[in-house]
Amino acid sequence: MALGKVFHNHAEHADAGGTIDRPRAYELFVTVGFLGARRTVFTRLAALARPKAGERVLDVGCGTGYLSRVLAPVVTPSGHVTGLDPSPAMVDYARRRAPGNCDYVVGEGQDLPFPDRSFDLVVSSLAVHHIPADDRPEALRQMFRVLRPGGRLLIVEFRPPTGHLAGRLVGLLTGPAMRRGPAELLGTLIPDAGFRVESQGDLPAMMYHVRATRLRQADA
Repeated sequence: MALGKVFHNHAEHADAGGTIDRPRAYELFVTVGFLGARRTVFTRLAALARPKAGERVLDVGCGTGYLSRVLAPVVTPSGHVTGLDPSPAMVDYARRRAPGNCDYVVGEGQDLPFPDRSFDLVVSSLAVHHIPADDRPEALRQMFRVLRPGGRLLIVEFRPPTGHLAGRLVGLLTGPAMRRGPAELLGTLIPDAGFRVESQGDLPAMMYHVRATRLRQADA
């Protein structure tokens, strides 16, 4: 299977977003892409999120559930990790591998089916670029809504190579949405949704992070 066929785009436009509907092909793709270091990379992402025992965590755009399964033992059985993804195939794959303190829901980031202030931590790795551009502000507002005051947010996005040829190759393999740099992709979405940005910067494996906090009333 061509790697580009792993991704199902809603439209040809670079900002149209899309879903991933072939979990086994995706797993092969990312295993090759991370050159055997996937566990190391995602353990670092989990550490950046700073999960704590007993916390409730939401993974938006969870895909096959890999990051949620890394987070699950850290929050311990007294905590819980919920993964959400718009692809039923990805959610089904994740459910079949879920530890006892994880569950998975089919849904979209711009319409989170959870009560206000119901999570301590929201994470989203390599998923924002799949949300249609016009829906991204609402997706960040939804993440803000479901976080308790003082809750944390970690967004990790793809950081494309700077070379023109390498950038074109990435676009051919993964789709045009992933050609955009994280600063262009995220813009001011996170502070505009009400978050205070705590840190941001490059990560290994061509990734970029933004860590933020939902302000308490007294901090606003």
